[in-house]
Amino acid sequence: MTNAKVDAYIGRSTAWPAELAALRDVLLGAGLTEELKWGKPCYAADGANIAIMQEMKSFLALMFFKGALMPDPDGLLEEQGPNSRSAKRITFTSVDDITRLAAAVERYVAAAIAVEASGATVAPAPAWSPVDALQERLDADAAFCTAFGALTPGRQREYHLHISSAKQLDTRRSRVEKLAPQILAGKGLRDR
Repeated sequence: MTNAKVDAYIGRSTAWPAELAALRDVLLGAGLTEELKWGKPCYAADGANIAIMQEMKSFLALMFFKGALMPDPDGLLEEQGPNSRSAKRITFTSVDDITRLAAAVERYVAAAIAVEASGATVAPAPAWSPVDALQERLDADAAFCTAFGALTPGRQREYHLHISSAKQLDTRRSRVEKLAPQILAGKGLRDR
């Protein structure tokens, strides 16, 4: 059954409307239900999120939430990015891609449902130690240390990844200083 909010989303799309509609048909045909979550068409089975469609500049992605746990017999699953641990995606650039891969997508959906039904979960992220510039500020500023400690583990990790991605110590220190007001306010890296 189609969802009116997803209808509206596809109707507003300027990048991939035909591809969204074609992929939607495959996903609904595979027995998934749809909702609009996080502002995107999201597909579920028995109330558990299975996959979400993501419009990118050069492709349409079908991202499987537990893709890292799924078999990939056709070699279609791609990493989301270097720091993504559980999600993997299949990318499409045309309705022809979707039509050609429809049977494979249905198999991957079935595999994703089986992974979800098994209760399997992705192992927790490995522990990390704050990068030098961040550790310096944590040691020197009790209020900053308390505020950073109050952030969710995901927000802490996101800040750490952003700060540690700078090659130069001075740049890492500069990032810490620039982000300090946001951390002190209890906000995540992308919160405004």
